[in-house]
Amino acid sequence: MRQSSVGYQVERFGLVLVWLAVIAIFGAMRPETFLSWSNFSSIFGSEAVLVIVTLGLIIPLTAGDFDLSIAQTLTFVSMLTAILSARLGVPLVYIIPIALAAGALVGMVNGTIVLFFRVHSLIVTLGVGTFLHGITLWMSDSQTISGVSRMLMQYVIIHRIFGIPISFYYAIALAAIIWYVLSHTAYGQQLLFTGRGREVGRLTGVAVGRVRMIAFAASGMMGAVAGMLYTGTTGSANPNSGTTLLLPAFAAAFLGATCIKPGRFNAWGSVIAVYFLVTGINGLSVLGFRTYVHDLFYGGALVLAVMISQLVSGRRERTL
Repeated sequence: MRQSSVGYQVERFGLVLVWLAVIAIFGAMRPETFLSWSNFSSIFGSEAVLVIVTLGLIIPLTAGDFDLSIAQTLTFVSMLTAILSARLGVPLVYIIPIALAAGALVGMVNGTIVLFFRVHSLIVTLGVGTFLHGITLWMSDSQTISGVSRMLMQYVIIHRIFGIPISFYYAIALAAIIWYVLSHTAYGQQLLFTGRGREVGRLTGVAVGRVRMIAFAASGMMGAVAGMLYTGTTGSANPNSGTTLLLPAFAAAFLGATCIKPGRFNAWGSVIAVYFLVTGINGLSVLGFRTYVHDLFYGGALVLAVMISQLVSGRRERTL
């Protein structure tokens, strides 16, 4: 029993140990560059958007659904934020609820089509994401829009705590909220039951349709938050900004399901997975590898993470 307990703890924190090993390896190879606080503050601060996108993905994933539109929701809301701020001069206090409502609307459109027309979420969210991309290109005339309010940038990247942009702390706060909801609320348990078996969930009294609809809406809102932070980080909106985030976000979501709560999508595992992947990319960049290594690293990590996640889930089901 003791050996089994020790093994489970190693499994829970294995990714953390591997992350520390990666830091040690790159640190030994480039100590003056890689181990500098400026490098680590850049790692933590620059990837807050990716953390939030990953956190958004794990909500519908827990219910057994996919949201391939979240990256384009980010891009759409980023562009909407830039247009409202830079071109129309709308105050930030009004932009925030408008952006969140837009993200929730996208999620509800996804959920409505999936639930009422019984189309697989992969197809629906891929189509909705592509449609959103077209709207974004139309809104922006395929141009980058800059000149957003300095106040937005102040509350995203200019203000720092311990040298780390405040956007990092927003991401950690959202991770804490999602952790609490998934682990300590009735909705979190219903979401888990829905993901493990929808018919079983219905038989136990779970309103499966409502649970899935809320999950899609929440994912859309997380995409909206990421979009606003992206605009505040760069001071502009690019009509293709979110496209590159979808693969690493899925890689981090599945990799995060192998630690902290192995076999389950979870918030803290996702955060650790994001920074593990980003640390690897950063270390390779410090060593002088070209940018194509990013795709190799993220693609390989996604495939490996899915395989490990399936193995962990299968083993846990056999032991239950």
